[in-house]
Amino acid sequence: MKTYFRLLSFAKPLGKFAIPYTLVTAVAILFNTLNFALLAPFLNTLFATDNCNTGVQQGGSGIMGMFNAFSTNAILEYGRWGALQRVVAIIVVCNIIANLFRYFSQWIMENLRVHTLLNLRKAVFFNVMDLHLGYFSNERKGDIISKIASDVQTVQFSVTGTLQVVFKEPVQLIAYLFMLFAISPTLTIYALLFIPVSGLIIGRIVKRLKQQAHESQRSFGMMISYLDEALSGIKIIKAFNAVDFIKAKFHDENKHYSSVTRSMAKRQQLASPVSEAMGVIMVSAIVLYGGYLIIHSDSQLQAADFITYIAIFSQVMRPAKAITDSFSNIHQGLAAGERVLQLIDEKPKIVDSTNAVAITSFEDSIEFKDVSFAYEDKPVLNNISLFIPKGKSVALVGPSGGGKSTLMDLLPRFIEPSSGDILIDGKSISALKTDSVRSLMGIINQESILFNDTIFNNIAFGKPEATAEEVEAAARIANAHEFILNTDKGYQTNIGDRGMKLSGGQKQRISIARSVLHNPEIMLMDEATSALDTESEKLVQDALNNLMKNRTSLIIAHRLSTIQNADKIVVLDNGTIVETGTHQELLAQNGLYKKLIDMQAFNE
Repeated sequence: MKTYFRLLSFAKPLGKFAIPYTLVTAVAILFNTLNFALLAPFLNTLFATDNCNTGVQQGGSGIMGMFNAFSTNAILEYGRWGALQRVVAIIVVCNIIANLFRYFSQWIMENLRVHTLLNLRKAVFFNVMDLHLGYFSNERKGDIISKIASDVQTVQFSVTGTLQVVFKEPVQLIAYLFMLFAISPTLTIYALLFIPVSGLIIGRIVKRLKQQAHESQRSFGMMISYLDEALSGIKIIKAFNAVDFIKAKFHDENKHYSSVTRSMAKRQQLASPVSEAMGVIMVSAIVLYGGYLIIHSDSQLQAADFITYIAIFSQVMRPAKAITDSFSNIHQGLAAGERVLQLIDEKPKIVDSTNAVAITSFEDSIEFKDVSFAYEDKPVLNNISLFIPKGKSVALVGPSGGGKSTLMDLLPRFIEPSSGDILIDGKSISALKTDSVRSLMGIINQESILFNDTIFNNIAFGKPEATAEEVEAAARIANAHEFILNTDKGYQTNIGDRGMKLSGGQKQRISIARSVLHNPEIMLMDEATSALDTESEKLVQDALNNLMKNRTSLIIAHRLSTIQNADKIVVLDNGTIVETGTHQELLAQNGLYKKLIDMQAFNE
């Protein structure tokens, strides 16, 4: 129940919906119950003898006595036809009122459902966006997507739907039972003996649903993950003739998911016919017992009242069945809810300190002081110390796995050092607001991250107030303006998913234009030209040179020829700085840098 109430907290302010829902539902239940209770005066009126004074049942006690007295008085005053007209008119009015207020209750509940879905999805997505980058390295993207899309939807329909059942159906059931007791307490007590038996049988049917629902949601998340991987890597899949392998992988998970959902459906669908069958058995038993009492004159129950009793009792199973169905559905909702709450409860490992301050400008230097980092138990950086003055360019080179990208990721606080400190203008970045630190930086990676939107919006990403003139100026600096004009709609051309309509060089120049428009004081470039052909590399390198003018730059380069003019080159090997200096100084040292230069020259 703890999970249920936590999920229900996303419906706040609950009173905004619960109070009007309670009122209109109560009215709907009242008039719906009256519809069946009015069967007694209807039947009395319909089958009364011509001699009204002797043929019509006179009064009685309780509610049914009031109804019978009403039909008797109506017949005496208006005749059988006039009385029948009035009774039917009252039944029609009650039915209209009941259905009108039922519509209002459903409309209010739908608003509650949509409101809950809005808040729940917002909470999940916002929390995911706040998580540290390391979280996404350990989780399947498809599973995250499944939780935000499918699981939240399941919670919406099962948990909030149960809320509707929890109030409406028990109250309706109580109203029916009240009328049954009013008509015949003896018959009602006899009938109630069957309900625990029915509940026990149905309870055993739905017992394993929650466990199966957990497995169903997990399997669905795996399928979404496989789908995402297949669509993202379709070129590689086809290039390596791995289509059949991917098909088999997806199909196996699909079969497992289908098997689990089939088993769940079997249990859920079994609950409904069992409850209906139990209902028919109960009604049949009531008919036999009540008929016996009437035939043998062992009861004061009149024929019209008995028929009314049977009609109301037949409706008792509807709210009982709805309650049963809700118990079978709630397990699936709670299983999905637990997965959603797990994502909401995930806390970012990198957060601002309570007294963190914003940094508004970069004035002096960046300094790494004895910085170490490890992925779990695997050391990546060991006691790195590096000083970068403002306006200087520093290149990081070395063998793969040496820790270059890790060192760069530490600066915008994508990850945290295991020990040591990183200072900007003498202030530890852990004492600064992370957003303000990142606002000083522009980042260009080997893989250009673009969005399925127009060229204009991709360049203006992060600065939506940018004017057309500013975007065009940034594109010119990035050597992108000419090819943009040659696209179908210029700056309003949609570039497709991840920029698939553009070449590698074009995508990279769009990324550079985005950074130019952002106008950062510190540039971080990780293998920005390594994946490009020679012609594209020259255009991109020229754009990067334009971007780096008068900026502090930290550069990782695979092609060492592109960083020979850097103010300082730092050579990393196995997480340690082994050499530093300018290009000429490092060549003169005849160390690892010279070896890397020679190897690259030989390969080229």
